[in-house]
Amino acid sequence: MGLYMEKQKIENWKVLRSEYIAREPWFTARRDEVQLPNGNVIPTYYVLEYPAWICVIALTKEGGMIMERQYRHGIGRVDYELCAGVVDPTDASPLEAAKRELLEETGFGNGEWQSYMIISANPGTHNNLTYCFLATGVEKVMERHLEPTEDIVVEVLRPEQVRTLLLKNEIIQATHAAPLWKYFAENR
Repeated sequence: MGLYMEKQKIENWKVLRSEYIAREPWFTARRDEVQLPNGNVIPTYYVLEYPAWICVIALTKEGGMIMERQYRHGIGRVDYELCAGVVDPTDASPLEAAKRELLEETGFGNGEWQSYMIISANPGTHNNLTYCFLATGVEKVMERHLEPTEDIVVEVLRPEQVRTLLLKNEIIQATHAAPLWKYFAENR
């Protein structure tokens, strides 16, 4: 793949020992001892285990983009985000999880759906993937049903407003910014 070099083979690390140090509903951490292919050992390597995540770029029939604003305690601020969530064990697929989350959090549904991209928040320490979807022609079909832990404001913005938010660093959730940047690169 490289411009001037042959692609070199890279081998997986060997797990010598593994133990869970936390198993909570939203935080599972594992400590591994691993051996690299060159024989070097890393005695303490932490992995955060999460279920698969989803996010949705949702465009209404009128061309508006459905965005959410909510407080994120980890960074202590409110920012814009896409509709997102976790793939529950009861979801048949990431697509079904995405449709469920959009409906629950925003009240919007229907439309045409397509898989848009699959990304990792941090492949060095996270074991999960984020499945991003593009939903076009969605419409308000019901009142939303937030979970007791959710405090979300929904706004329908013009695409140029969302692009400006990206440029002003007001959409900082990486797994949301990446598919939005892809969308704007493809839809100038």
